[in-house]
Amino acid sequence: MDVKYINPFFDAFLNVMPELGIKDIKKGNISLRGKIIESMGVLIIIGIVGDLKGNIIYETTIENAKAIVSKMMMGAPVKELDEMAQSAIEELTNMLTANAATSFSNEGLRIDISPPTLMYGNFKASSNADKTICVEMIIDGLSFRVNVAIEKYK
Repeated sequence: MDVKYINPFFDAFLNVMPELGIKDIKKGNISLRGKIIESMGVLIIIGIVGDLKGNIIYETTIENAKAIVSKMMMGAPVKELDEMAQSAIEELTNMLTANAATSFSNEGLRIDISPPTLMYGNFKASSNADKTICVEMIIDGLSFRVNVAIEKYK
């Protein structure tokens, strides 16, 4: 796992979030995690194939997910993580990952991404790599983690 693979995700937040009306974007903690990711409440997994392989696991709490979706919907209240709210947060992660894929392409690394898979509740998920770099992004005061588990395809 190469640390340089996290930079396109930093840039993706800075590029995508303002388009959704979210202006306060900060980097939080960066940590090294193992293969098992314990859910904060919501996990969205996107597969990566091509010159790089692996997956990106986005995570946040259910309350933060609802608040982010509300911001995406211009302040409309989101009382539960229903099908529409799930679709919105999946689309957000899809946009973030696609933006990062464009950055990788600009660096000569071609990748394709899978559709996002959202799960919520109290559970553990396994990444495809033994080591995962976890980058916490703080968006409008809400924690939204990006677990990067990708490596160069051999």
